[in-house]
Amino acid sequence: MLAPDLVELSSNMQFAELRLIPKTHGPVTEEAIRHLLALPDFAKLYPLDSQIVKAVKEINKLYAEEDGQFEQFFQIAERRDGQISLQPSKDKMQAAMTLTAAWGGKEITLPDILRRLKEDKICMGLSKIKIETMLKRLKQSKPGETIEGIIACGKAAVNGSHAKLDRKVPLARERLLHPQEREDGTVDMRNLGAVIMVNSGDILMEKIPATQGTPGYNVFGEVLPAKPGKELEMVVGKGTELSAKDSNKLIATVAGQPVEIRNGMQVDDVLQIKDVDVGYGNVDFKGSILISGDIHEGMQVKSSGDITVMGFVDSASLTAEGDITVSKGIIGRQIRTNELSTQIRAKGQISAQFVQYSDLQCQGDILVTKQLLHSYSCTDGKLIVSDANGRRGDLVGGIAKAEKGIKAVAIGATADTKTDLFCAMRLGEYRQNLKELEESVRVLVVAGLEMEARLRKLPPKSEWQTDPTMVEQIKMMLQEKHRVDDERLREETELDLLKAETEGYYRHYFVEALKHVYSNVEIHIGPAQQRTQREHGPCVIENQNGEIHFDYSNRG
Repeated sequence: MLAPDLVELSSNMQFAELRLIPKTHGPVTEEAIRHLLALPDFAKLYPLDSQIVKAVKEINKLYAEEDGQFEQFFQIAERRDGQISLQPSKDKMQAAMTLTAAWGGKEITLPDILRRLKEDKICMGLSKIKIETMLKRLKQSKPGETIEGIIACGKAAVNGSHAKLDRKVPLARERLLHPQEREDGTVDMRNLGAVIMVNSGDILMEKIPATQGTPGYNVFGEVLPAKPGKELEMVVGKGTELSAKDSNKLIATVAGQPVEIRNGMQVDDVLQIKDVDVGYGNVDFKGSILISGDIHEGMQVKSSGDITVMGFVDSASLTAEGDITVSKGIIGRQIRTNELSTQIRAKGQISAQFVQYSDLQCQGDILVTKQLLHSYSCTDGKLIVSDANGRRGDLVGGIAKAEKGIKAVAIGATADTKTDLFCAMRLGEYRQNLKELEESVRVLVVAGLEMEARLRKLPPKSEWQTDPTMVEQIKMMLQEKHRVDDERLREETELDLLKAETEGYYRHYFVEALKHVYSNVEIHIGPAQQRTQREHGPCVIENQNGEIHFDYSNRG
């Protein structure tokens, strides 16, 4: 054991100094020296490990030599102030702090931390409570112990919401899903209610404007700009106008049938017919058409608005700029291979209770509430074969093509009827559009930077503000810069939307069976395809990594 008086504090009180004569006090061990540092006067000092190792080596070497009779001096410990370390995250949205308790030196105080934060330019999102809590813990810590914690958090920018159009009146197609309730509480499936009509002054649609969003900031106080939502212009169709009291409301100026058009509404005159047969003749009307009875074989009906048929369509041809709604059924027959006797074409949606041996093509959704049998269906939207409760809806035979997905209660039949399904077939087109939009944004960014460079090179305002020609040129330059900036912002918003749709393409568009998928159903989702060999229960069928995948996790 070494005597306690061999170690003492230096004159400036900063070091523990070991003074001994090797021949008298040696040999020594590291353990013996560290035992001295455990004494009350030195316990809070930071051991200098390299100096301790050096002291042991030199003392033990001199112990056997003549020079060992001379006193040796070593600094084996020192005072150290508390340490503050700040670690901002890579994205600058958080800052962590590490406090190290002092080794007999100056303890960390709140002003020390605030000074260090200022030096490191961390100034936003600071939590005084978290900092003070760490300081309290530090006071209870042993020398050299560390306390860690997040003490600053930035605030992410909140992008603006896109403008939305809220339709305030029902459409004819919606009547299919809402049969009338009798007084006794039962539902009359044959009575679909009165024809949808509006009067002058009725509100048809309301626009919920886009919002600008809220800027954010990181812990260094740098502003994180928010992307404004995509604005949408409400289209004023025939028979409508924007309200004088509120330009975000679209109202009817005439009485008639409301028709939804792209980003707006129109009010059509309504031609009411009992039956379309050889006695009445073909129909071509500028407006909407309401047929209270049936459309008979061989007849043609064309409309610049909606076509609503309260009865049946039998081997006829219907073409509409809006929706086509058939309250009962669409019936056809096969004339020859790939040719069916009933042709239905709409720029809006097609809705019916049941369809058989018919050719349906539209840009909107196709909704069939009971059965879709042996038909050709093609839509840019969704194909849904189901009632409102998801209890009935059979998609059997034929070819069904729906870009945005297919949903039916049962697909195929127990008799192994061949049924072909196609959806999500345009990923290549989406990617090409994305590539073109990215290039367009790049060109606008370059143009904006070039304009900024030109503006920066202008002479001081005092040199040209009295020159009308120069003032006009600069004004035009600024107007052009604002136009380019606005166009870039608009296209960047579109780019974000298209990226999200492209990246999640096969997650968004898939085939769903609420109860059954029978055998001999050929499923195409993008380039992936598979023919079912057995019956499947409720499932979602997706393209996963280029292969058809059945997901049964959503079973009811």
